Amino acid sequence: MKKIIFTDKAPAPIGPYNQAILINGTLYTSGQIALNPDTMELIQDSIESETKQVMENLKAVLEAAEMSFENVAKTTIFIMNMNDFSKINSVYETYFDEKTAPARETVQVACLPKNVSIEISMIAVQ
Repeated sequence: MKKIIFTDKAPAPIGPYNQAILINGTLYTSGQIALNPDTMELIQDSIESETKQVMENLKAVLEAAEMSFENVAKTTIFIMNMNDFSKINSVYETYFDEKTAPARETVQVACLPKNVSIEISMIAVQ
């Protein structure tokens, strides 16, 4: 059975989608961008702060599903500039244990919602 996951500790959806869906023990998150959930304003002063806000938003969604980053099996990172990869990675890696880190792909794209520099989605398993 499909269960909608929602928390006010992550940004409310800005379109016809949910923060995450839980089906048969697998959580599929929507892509998160660097929106502050309290103000719904974008955090864009640096790629590091933008990445941190994205990861904190995902952390809140995982927690709403009674999961953590340890449950994450796969991430997809969409970035505007591949030259930011090492800066993004330096923030991203602080959320995972290297030995149990999830599978991942990072893709450079032409444009992201609200002209942000990064968007990340995850798949987690109970």
